[in-house]
Amino acid sequence: MLTSDIPPNQTIYIKNINEKVKKEELKRSLYALFSQYGRILDIVALKTAKLQGQAWVVFSEVAAASNALRQMQNFPFYDKPIRIQYAKTKSDCIAKAEGTYDKKKKQEERDERKRRVEEGHQTANANGPRFDSNGGAAATSREGKPVTQEVAMEPNHILFIQNLPYETNIMMLELLFKQYPGFREVRMVEAKPGIAFVEFDDDSQSSVAMQDLQGFKITAQNPMAITYAKK
Repeated sequence: MLTSDIPPNQTIYIKNINEKVKKEELKRSLYALFSQYGRILDIVALKTAKLQGQAWVVFSEVAAASNALRQMQNFPFYDKPIRIQYAKTKSDCIAKAEGTYDKKKKQEERDERKRRVEEGHQTANANGPRFDSNGGAAATSREGKPVTQEVAMEPNHILFIQNLPYETNIMMLELLFKQYPGFREVRMVEAKPGIAFVEFDDDSQSSVAMQDLQGFKITAQNPMAITYAKK
């Protein structure tokens, strides 16, 4: 049940999350799941004993938060139905934007953000993303070598996805693509990290998904490059 005495705001509070999910995977999956409802400013998910199984998603607009709350209530997320309500307190990024930010902030959140930035710099390609002849970001192997997968410009009901973070899993991609009519399945190639195939009923449905999600960033360093798979 929703807590009626909490006024609608830009931040939603999510609980009953599967505690076995690692924090970084959880945040990426939450972003993939909720970004369809509006621009996300921040996601807070900590793995301390008191905060396990909980997360906060901050939208730029109240309407986006309200829509996400209505549509995703009891959604089976990692095999558990999530419970969503508006957050009781204003998120830091919203408070800063409104000039009401209190400097009192949990040290763990600062340390975690710093660590994420440092990890991102270490794993990002020093020369920036490479682009293939079609203008899409080229996928790389774990050794940094380009993945040589032929793609086709002829419409196909199967999409070829490149430049995915190595940590991407099938569920994260399903959350992104299952919102489009005709979605069938996601297939990943274990021997070639960074790529995946997504199948739809027909090429018109796959084309809609490709146009909408072209360049979608699961992480800041990885805009998805989507093309039709070779027939």
